[in-house]
Amino acid sequence: MSDDPVGDVPEVPEELARLRSSIDNIDAALVHLLAERFKCTQQVGRLKAEQHLPPADPRREEQQIARLRALADSAGLDPVFAEAFLNFIIAEVIHHHERIANGSS
Repeated sequence: MSDDPVGDVPEVPEELARLRSSIDNIDAALVHLLAERFKCTQQVGRLKAEQHLPPADPRREEQQIARLRALADSAGLDPVFAEAFLNFIIAEVIHHHERIANGSS
C-alpha cells in the first residue's frame, strides 16, 4: 500500500509534462490578458456613466463578434467557440458597466 493519498499514480511521460507546462503558461497569460482587458473595460464603463451612455452597445458587440469569428477562423479555432467565449466576456462587461452606472462600481 502506498503513502500516496490518491493511490498509485503512474509517472507522467516527459512529453506530457512538457505539454502540460506549456498549457499552464498559456493559462496564466490568458488570465493576465483578461485582467488587462477588464481594466480597460472598467475605464470604458466609467466614461459611459459620465457621458450617460448605455452600458451595452449592440452595434459594437456585433462588430467585435464578427471580427473575433474571422480571427478565430484564420487561426484554426472554431468560430462558434470564439463567439461563445466573447459573448460570455461581453455579458460580464455589460454587468460591470451597469454596476458602474448605478454607482456601485
